[in-house]
Amino acid sequence: MSIVYNNYPWPGFAGEPLSDKQREAIEAAAQAVLDARAQFPGSSLADLYDPLSMPPELHKAHQKLDAAVDKAYEASGGKKSYKSDAERVAFLFELYQKITSLLPVKPVKAKRIPRSKAA
Repeated sequence: MSIVYNNYPWPGFAGEPLSDKQREAIEAAAQAVLDARAQFPGSSLADLYDPLSMPPELHKAHQKLDAAVDKAYEASGGKKSYKSDAERVAFLFELYQKITSLLPVKPVKAKRIPRSKAA
């Protein structure tokens, strides 16, 4: 399984400040999630992330990771907290759109049509 949070625009990508402290907080919180998972070696990810039986340690670790990531996104216009995951994802897509719209568009060159030698 690959890490999910790095599939989104990383805070600071468009020039906003991202401190070493923020980066380290995210790294520590992400490691805490991995450590919480490791406490349950016989459980699949489906078992660990079942909303009815998710271990409290893992849930708490994810809350801390969310808080650290949200804090890092504040400089990019993010909120301190979100009402729902859907609201957080909507912000990330808006940020992605903002970042990608800054990319220069290559001009399209017109193809030259060779002149016929027949006259």
